[in-house]
Amino acid sequence: MKKVLLIVGSMREKAFNRQAALMAQKMLEKKADVSILSYEDLPQMNQDIEFPAPEAVARVRKEVAEADGLWFFTPEYNHSYPGVLKNLLDWLSRPTQPGVRESSVIWGKKAAITGASGRSAASFARAKLTELLDFIGVDMISTQVGMAITPEEFETDELVLSDSTKSELKNQVQTFLTYLG
Repeated sequence: MKKVLLIVGSMREKAFNRQAALMAQKMLEKKADVSILSYEDLPQMNQDIEFPAPEAVARVRKEVAEADGLWFFTPEYNHSYPGVLKNLLDWLSRPTQPGVRESSVIWGKKAAITGASGRSAASFARAKLTELLDFIGVDMISTQVGMAITPEEFETDELVLSDSTKSELKNQVQTFLTYLG
């Protein structure tokens, strides 16, 4: 069974993207071994502490290295992805051996992107995240799902997917599983 690591770009407990990740996790049940990456303890990327890697960085790198696929769930902050996600990707993109870029744990990983945000459905964040992931050597599926959060959802803090969005998410699950082989 393939190992899929879900990466949520928000630290908020009731984050809409965490809710979306949990929905995807349910859809992946019995089809993949799925877990959600915990990375709130990562220090800010700093080359002065890169070697040896801090304990939190080593733990996160190990989880990413062991995954067959990474699935990113990103909100949109100021037309981009959150700083915590950028910090994570900065650490993951760094070589584990000095000077050997291809030794990064994220290089060559297969990935998918989903985003939930306001009216834009995280389109700007997803586009910029796609650009960054491509630059750091991640191999992504082209199928993305954007979820536009309604004013009612913002009031209740509960993500409610329409039938069409549920169908898109199910399609993304199947496409990603096929891509993983």
